[in-house]
Amino acid sequence: MSKIFKPRTGNQYSISFGDYSAVVTELGANLRTLQWKGKDLIASFDPNETVPCCNGYVLVPYPNRVEDGQYTFEGKTYQLPIDEVERNTSLHGFGYRYFWKLESLTESSVELSWRAPAIPSYPFDITVFVHYELSDDGLSQSVTVFNNDEKPAPWAFGIHPWLSNGKHNTGDAIEEDNAACHLELHASKHVTVNDRLIPNGTEDVTGTKYDLTTNPSMEGKGFDDAWTGVEYIGDGSTTAVFTRPDGIQVRLSGDNTVNAWQVCTGTGFPEEIRPAGVAVEPMTAYANAFRTGKNLERVEPGESFSTTVRYSARSID
Repeated sequence: MSKIFKPRTGNQYSISFGDYSAVVTELGANLRTLQWKGKDLIASFDPNETVPCCNGYVLVPYPNRVEDGQYTFEGKTYQLPIDEVERNTSLHGFGYRYFWKLESLTESSVELSWRAPAIPSYPFDITVFVHYELSDDGLSQSVTVFNNDEKPAPWAFGIHPWLSNGKHNTGDAIEEDNAACHLELHASKHVTVNDRLIPNGTEDVTGTKYDLTTNPSMEGKGFDDAWTGVEYIGDGSTTAVFTRPDGIQVRLSGDNTVNAWQVCTGTGFPEEIRPAGVAVEPMTAYANAFRTGKNLERVEPGESFSTTVRYSARSID
């Protein structure tokens, strides 16, 4: 007897408004596609296959790496699962591993929720809501964590979109396609790391390849790096601007809770998982925050913490 299965990444929630359309997956509340005038703004993936390179992940309850998977909070030490064996680190939280609950779906918006399971590595009772909404201004993604517990909960947040370079090439061709793109990001400090990609300090970007304030091309820039010391504009937001050779410019902004960005070009990644673009990741804390406590949020019982990021596109031809 044959059965009809839904995609392995779960239900696919399609929304649209004007020139924009998007698809969000039940698995992880991932942003699988985002298009403007029929053009991909992010690198997508097959809904029946393993997500290739964290594409569209909602990074909760922490983004990036935790050294040795160990952290201490309120005097107690916890051990997270090790995701990167070669670096002995935990990576990108674990919200992406679970199917999320649909809360609401309209033609132009979708909201999903996830309650953290009762597991020893993160025994904090939180519920996370992700609300995606399209408008003439693009896509807004608001993420709110509620602490249902009687004790404080540690929290940090980020997202992991691969901004599309406008092509659909694979392998070494992606390096050339990325080189033709430009990235502008106003942040004064580059986060230095050790050989395990664990932060060990910061440095001024002036005069280095990490100075992205002048909208340089991506040629010769193989990044898997974080920036902090971000510049906020009048409305309290920080913005990365990604410009492609096809004349499409993508703006990704975060509100004033975003204090760091990660940029990954995928240089040297295996061909079968490398997306055709550049990962540009707004975060409320950079790597190892659960261990260092730097910019780590302490969400009190009955309290909440929210972050909103926004995508928009325009043609500059």
